[in-house]
Amino acid sequence: MEYHNPVLLTETVEGLNIRPDGVYVDVTFGGGGHSREILKHLGDEGRLVAFDQDPDALENAIDDSRFLLIHENFRFLKRFLRFHGYREVDGILGDLGVSSHQFDVAERGFSTRFDSALDMRMNPESSLSAYHVLNEYDEKQLRAILSQYGELRAAAGMARVIVEARHHQPIENGSDLKKALGKFLPAHKENKILAQVYQAIRIEVNQELEALKEFLMQTQEVIKPGGRLSVISYHSLEDRLVKRYMRDGLFEGQPEKDVFGRVEVPFKPVGKFVLPSEEEIKTNNRARSAKLRVAEKL
Repeated sequence: MEYHNPVLLTETVEGLNIRPDGVYVDVTFGGGGHSREILKHLGDEGRLVAFDQDPDALENAIDDSRFLLIHENFRFLKRFLRFHGYREVDGILGDLGVSSHQFDVAERGFSTRFDSALDMRMNPESSLSAYHVLNEYDEKQLRAILSQYGELRAAAGMARVIVEARHHQPIENGSDLKKALGKFLPAHKENKILAQVYQAIRIEVNQELEALKEFLMQTQEVIKPGGRLSVISYHSLEDRLVKRYMRDGLFEGQPEKDVFGRVEVPFKPVGKFVLPSEEEIKTNNRARSAKLRVAEKL
């Protein structure tokens, strides 16, 4: 299965500060690029567990006795680690969002480049698809999704015209959606606005932000003191959650202080966030919006 180069490969794996005999987790296996790099740093006693909910990723499983691939969403991290006998691990890596492979397979419906059926499920067995969202959600729900997840100023108007359009015929593919939103897509901004619309629908279909929150909250229970969490995000909604969690152990509000005024948090950020080099962006377009953050368990 063809997958593109992993983003920020060296920096993300270096962020884990790998011990050769440690246990590590790659919660977004995909094409296996980050996992293969982690295995290079492990000795015979080291172990790597990977997660991916997309059945296409299973075809990239690595033939190595130190490696285990679990076909599940990373929101079930703790449950499946414990099922396989791992109560604590030395580090976790996450490369969030949609893989290049998922974008490049037209029938998956993730990309605005193809006039394909609107699917967008990372797990094809999930019951909720983009078609369901666009044709069955009410106007209020659509407005909330487009506003919160797509950060679209015209969310209210867009929701209204989607509901109007589907009265005449279902919105089944990319061209149907583009036609419905026509007056909101000026030629010079069409691609950017459509990308925001697709992002909003995709996040809803896959419950991406809820899954990310559930995953992050479990990392404080699973990672050993001194272990690392190394996460790449691709848009501000993801990055905001990762940043706040690594800094405060929360997603909103402020961490509580003890009687001495000290704040107890599960992690401390390691260095500043890392962006890809201009050279990497030239050779790997997916890297252009990537941002890496690393934290250490206290």
